[in-house]
Amino acid sequence: MMDKRELDRQARQIERMAEDAGAESNYFFATTFKRYQVQLSILDELERALEDNGMQVTKEYVKGRKNLYSNPAISDYNRTTDSANKTVTTLMKILKDFGVDKGAEDEDPLMKIINGGGDDD
Repeated sequence: MMDKRELDRQARQIERMAEDAGAESNYFFATTFKRYQVQLSILDELERALEDNGMQVTKEYVKGRKNLYSNPAISDYNRTTDSANKTVTTLMKILKDFGVDKGAEDEDPLMKIINGGGDDD
């Protein structure tokens, strides 16, 4: 998993690309980008919860009987991942519509950042 500094660096690069294309003040870009960052934060917390509590949890009933269940954080994690994937698809479409990748014949600059490349700060 990428560390927080690397994710922050890539987020700043996406913001610069949006600024260069005139998309940074666009309501849809701003809200979608913010939503994506929140989703990533939620996923980080869910990952920590899974690491701390494991994939299975025990539920104890009135008479002291215990049953083993899948950790509910697993389904939350999967739903949030699906949602984040849809959000990033929307974000990429918004940036593409603003011409972020115009003029880049060899490599899409947004895909380069998402794949871990790009300019260093």
